[in-house]
Amino acid sequence: MLERLKAEAESLGKPAWRPMLRYVAELHERSIHPPRPPFALSWEEIGPGYQASPAFGHWDIVHQILDVLPTEPDHARNQILNDLAAQQDDGLVPGSIWMKDPEPRWNTTVGHPHVWPVAVQEHAALTCTTGLIERCFEPLVRLIGWYERSRAAQPAGFYYCDILNHRWESGVDEGVRFDEIATGPFACIDATCHVYTLYATAANWAHALGTDPLAFARAASRLSSFIQNELFDPATGFFHDVWAVGKPQRRRWALEGMWPVVVGAAAPDQARRVVDEHLMNPGRFLTAHPLASVGTDDPRFELRMWRGPAWNSMTFWAARGMIRYGRHDDARRLLERALDASADQFERTGTIWEFYHPHGGSPETLQRKPQTTQNTPCRDYLGHNPLLAMARLWSMASPEQCDS
Repeated sequence: MLERLKAEAESLGKPAWRPMLRYVAELHERSIHPPRPPFALSWEEIGPGYQASPAFGHWDIVHQILDVLPTEPDHARNQILNDLAAQQDDGLVPGSIWMKDPEPRWNTTVGHPHVWPVAVQEHAALTCTTGLIERCFEPLVRLIGWYERSRAAQPAGFYYCDILNHRWESGVDEGVRFDEIATGPFACIDATCHVYTLYATAANWAHALGTDPLAFARAASRLSSFIQNELFDPATGFFHDVWAVGKPQRRRWALEGMWPVVVGAAAPDQARRVVDEHLMNPGRFLTAHPLASVGTDDPRFELRMWRGPAWNSMTFWAARGMIRYGRHDDARRLLERALDASADQFERTGTIWEFYHPHGGSPETLQRKPQTTQNTPCRDYLGHNPLLAMARLWSMASPEQCDS
């Protein structure tokens, strides 16, 4: 099982990373379970060390899919289909599916960042087929309909329900952006960017399948204009939620402002400023273990979950965004720093961690959720550690590969 993935880990990246990468490949294998409703296919859990293990889904599974895709495309495809297995009639694709109880359960009203079309697109590019796109196009269209009915912001953009009820639909639990703000259907930078990707992907798939892409392309264009003109603050050179643009008293240096660069919705000069002034700024997000989830110069920065610590998945997305805008050297530097720091902690502790100390300290010293019994990062946590994918991207971003 996953023999090709394990073989790849033996030669991928720097030699110092390979014990960790080998462990990650084995952890993928350990996390696979036989079919069980709602899954008709073998399914991979978030990781055996997760505090609610076994569980499936959220955006964690997309990171896991991208981690295994090049060497295990069939397994990756199965996880994409599993992610859509519980899609509801209203179009919502559930977040975490809890598999610990005799009957699986999930939230029927709250979603999660729906970045799974990225995995479908990469699977199609790898296999040079449109079969999976054909199967996933209708679920994507239904999901877009759910967002348009349930998460449309006023007057434009989209929101996650974090701003209404702190249900952490954004995946950024207890994020600093939602401290002490008025609730309402206001445009969130991450939700708006994620829906932009849904529209842009739907337009591409419609074209590939021979149907009319115009409505989706126009919707993506409108959102791109809104992001560039209403969610970018020229005074800061960064993207913010609509309620914080031009309002320093409401501003938080939250890493979620990178998403327009990740999804390609930023104008080139905007992307340049985000990378130069923020992501690669040692005084803000470029920490010893990058990237800090909250800028180190923000008064709300603390060593607690999404309020400061580094998440390898976010560094992965940031590097992809840098490459999109031609910043290969910065992407390589970012990935190498994160992989070096993760390997150091693996050598010391023998595990991979849910999130990491941004200043290179021990993950055991970080807080997770003080109000719960799990107040330290989970061990053996795959969902936010696409370390194999990061090592591949590091190799691809090398000067030799970029010139070829």
